[in-house]
Amino acid sequence: MNIAFGTFVETSKGRLPSCDAKPFDREKPGCRSVHGQALLLFCLAASACLLFGARVFAQPVLPVMRISVENTPSHVQTRAVRRFADEITEKLAGKIDVRFYDSAALFRDKEVIAALGRDKVEMAVPGTWQIDRYEPNAGIFLLPFFYGQPAELNHRLMDDGLGTELNRRIEQSLQAKVLGRWIDLGHAHLYGVTREIRSHEDIAGMRIRVAGGVANAMRIEAMGGLPRVIAWPDLPARMAQGMVDGVLTTHETVASARLWEAGIRFAFEDREYFPQYVPLINARFWQRLSPAMRAIIADTWEQHVDSARAQAARSQTEARALLASHGVKIATPSPEVLRQWRQRLKARQPGMVATMNIDPALLKMVEQSIADMPQGAF
Repeated sequence: MNIAFGTFVETSKGRLPSCDAKPFDREKPGCRSVHGQALLLFCLAASACLLFGARVFAQPVLPVMRISVENTPSHVQTRAVRRFADEITEKLAGKIDVRFYDSAALFRDKEVIAALGRDKVEMAVPGTWQIDRYEPNAGIFLLPFFYGQPAELNHRLMDDGLGTELNRRIEQSLQAKVLGRWIDLGHAHLYGVTREIRSHEDIAGMRIRVAGGVANAMRIEAMGGLPRVIAWPDLPARMAQGMVDGVLTTHETVASARLWEAGIRFAFEDREYFPQYVPLINARFWQRLSPAMRAIIADTWEQHVDSARAQAARSQTEARALLASHGVKIATPSPEVLRQWRQRLKARQPGMVATMNIDPALLKMVEQSIADMPQGAF
C-alpha cells in the first residue's frame, strides 16, 4: 500500500519521491506520475470498450422490408396488405424490419414498379393495369372478352394454368418475385361527375379518368369517351378543376375517398373489367432472405388471399349502399345489354391485342380454358 506524505510516497521499499513533487523531482528514480497512471488507465478502459463493447452493445442490422401501396388507409386493398404486413412483423420479429406505407407515401403505383427495380422499395401490390407497361400480357383481363363478365371467370382462369404462366412472364419481365395469388379490388364501373350516365350512348364525348392500362383507354375510346390517365392522389383536384367528366373506378374506391364530396353524382354499373392486385417483391431482396423466411412470407400471403377477396366483395356491396345513401344515382344495364356491348367491343379486340402486344397463344389459352368449362357457365 502506498501512503503519500508531502512530496514523498511511503512504500514497502521505503520513502520514494512523490510524483506530485516539483517537476525536477519527477526525474528521480522510481517516480511514476499519478496523472500518467490515470491517463494510462483511461486509455486501457477506452480500448477495452472499443474491442469488447461493440460486441456487447451493438444491435444486429435487420433487413428492411418497405411495403408500398397507393390507396388510403380505409381502402380495402390497403387494409388487406396491412393485415399481411402486421402478421409477418409478428412472425419474423427480430429477423426483419417491416415498414408499411399507404397513401402513396413512398410511390404512386405508376412509379412503384420502376422503384422496385431500383431497390427503392422491397414490396409493392400494384394493379394489373399498371403492370402491362412492363409485361403486356398482364393486360389480358382488360380486353373486351371480359367486359361485363362475373368475377368467378377471372378467379377460375388465374388460379389455374393461365395464372402460373402469367406470373412466370411477369417475374421474367420485371425481375421480381410474384409472391402468390392476386387479391381483388372488385368490378370497375363508370361514374359521372358532370352528367348522368344512363346508357352506353351517354359516354360519348365524356372525359373519363382511367388509372392506366392501354386496354382501359382503348375500351373507353371504343365507347366514344375520351380517356384521361390520372393518378389516384391527383383525382380530387382534377375533378374540382372541372377537368374530368367521369371516372373509371369501383364503388369501394369512391367510398373510401368520399368522392361524392368531390362531385360524383352518378354510377353506371357496366362491369368494365375486374381489377386485381399483384403482390411483387424485389428479387434481390427475396434472394437475400433465408429459405425459412421466404416460406413464412409466402405462406402468410397465401393465408390472407381468400379472406382478402371475400372482404373486397363485401366492401363493394357495402360501398354501393353507402353511395346510394349519399345521393349517387346508380344505373345498371341488363345482362343482355352487356352481352351486346361485349360483342361490339370484341370487334376491336384484334387491334387491341396487336397494339398491346399480347401473345396470341396466351389468348388462345384463355379461349380454350373457357371452352372447357361447363356450357353456359360464362
